[in-house]
Amino acid sequence: MKRILLAAVCLLLATFCSAASAPATVEQWNVFELTLEGPGSGNPFVDVTLAAKFTQGERTVTAQGFYDGAGIYKIRFMPETVGEWRYTTASNRPELDGKSGAFTATAATKGNHGPVRVAHTFHFAYADGTPFHEIGTTCYAWVHQTEELQEQTLKTLAAAPFNKVRFCIFPKYYDWNHNDPLLYPYEGAPNKWDTARFNPEFFRHFEQRIAQLRDLGIEADIILFHPYDRGHWGFDRLDAAGNDRYLHYVVARFAAYRNVWWSLANEFDFITNKTTADWDRFFQIVQADDPYGHLRSIHNGARMYDNNKPWVTHASIQNGSAVVDFGRAEIYREVWGKPVVFDEVKYEGNIPQRFGSLSAEEMTARFWEGTVAGTYVGHGETYLDPNDVLWWSKGGVLHGQSPARIAFLRKIMEDGPPTLEPIDKWQDNPFAGVRGRYYLGYLGRQAPTAWKFELYKGGLTEGMKFRVELIDTWNMTITPVDDVFTVKKKAFLGDAAANYAFEDKDGKSVPLPGKPYIALRIRLVE
Repeated sequence: MKRILLAAVCLLLATFCSAASAPATVEQWNVFELTLEGPGSGNPFVDVTLAAKFTQGERTVTAQGFYDGAGIYKIRFMPETVGEWRYTTASNRPELDGKSGAFTATAATKGNHGPVRVAHTFHFAYADGTPFHEIGTTCYAWVHQTEELQEQTLKTLAAAPFNKVRFCIFPKYYDWNHNDPLLYPYEGAPNKWDTARFNPEFFRHFEQRIAQLRDLGIEADIILFHPYDRGHWGFDRLDAAGNDRYLHYVVARFAAYRNVWWSLANEFDFITNKTTADWDRFFQIVQADDPYGHLRSIHNGARMYDNNKPWVTHASIQNGSAVVDFGRAEIYREVWGKPVVFDEVKYEGNIPQRFGSLSAEEMTARFWEGTVAGTYVGHGETYLDPNDVLWWSKGGVLHGQSPARIAFLRKIMEDGPPTLEPIDKWQDNPFAGVRGRYYLGYLGRQAPTAWKFELYKGGLTEGMKFRVELIDTWNMTITPVDDVFTVKKKAFLGDAAANYAFEDKDGKSVPLPGKPYIALRIRLVE
């Protein structure tokens, strides 16, 4: 009897100790982390399976665990609702199996809006309903630079307008970026990696940067694969089992961070040893392993992936001219029925390559053009540097003039309605907004001296009054127009009763300064 009681006490103590490092409370949408001690012999990365079921009432969420080295195993969980959560582990090793406990998820505090989701078909919002106006930038290899440079990048981002950053897990070997990283994701050596043994120190460092971005209110758009290896390290040549194992491990470690987005690849079609079936499988692995449904995309080079596939949440597009072509942007929206993000529209900079020589004016213009097309645009910067520290790859500091103008646009977006839908998208001067209430139009490179007040199709009744503001998108000024404009109905094209235009009854025009990069904001007088 004493032996039975002793065994029972030992079992209870083991259960208690295994969960002793788990917090008693965690803020909603933050990371609950359960730490367990287990076997360190053999190869725990492949020999040991570990997961936990988290329950709250009738809801159950399964989170995968991972080996963090030195006999330590972890399971991370992001509670999406407040209240008590209970958990029980499952493992093929008795030391890790059947461990149970509970914690309380407390209400989210200021600045914590939860993960970003698709909202209103073509747009984004945080889990608590707060609109997310995506304003992204690209720093492919910033986490692979010196600690000093990484900290400088974070300091720059803290003062920049960007709320999303695209960056790679694997290091990048490309022009102006030929240095080796401080850490590697696997044990072994370049082109001789043991893909069955991860380097936990590398991943701890990477997730530290994810958490720091989260604390700055910035989404981490994590690029899982890319073609910029050129055989230097061999990360672009892993076998199928290695690729799959890598995805399982990455999702288990990172999915509980609320600011994670999954980008399956950058320029996926330039990775020649992977097929469409491979990319489909990768998407399905990420989707199945991620219990929170973080956003998923794949970035194209010359060939588009089929963004209609159900595991794609939004389109991540590279096209240097598409944002200027409003018709193409509208086609993308209509064909895919998903948010469209032009993550790469070339870069502001002065490098010899065509993709990195946009002027600041042109980069700013592309942001505005994408916005009034009902889509989103990404920034990048490629100014030459004597130490080869180009923002688009290594981070550091920003040198260009577009970020201040992008911040100005972001403020206008946030001061407007939750979403901007294209209006009169086939016209020479398209508008976006909410019909009958709010219109944001961009005249781009044109330099007219007047604009005839004319609003088309829907949401309008005769007698409505509107005020107009002129927005100088480069000089970042907003100038109200003195007149109040009153609309009347008129037949449009003369034959279709449903097609009506509205114009000011006095035929008044809006005076313009006769220079490019002017926008119009038109709002209903309540």
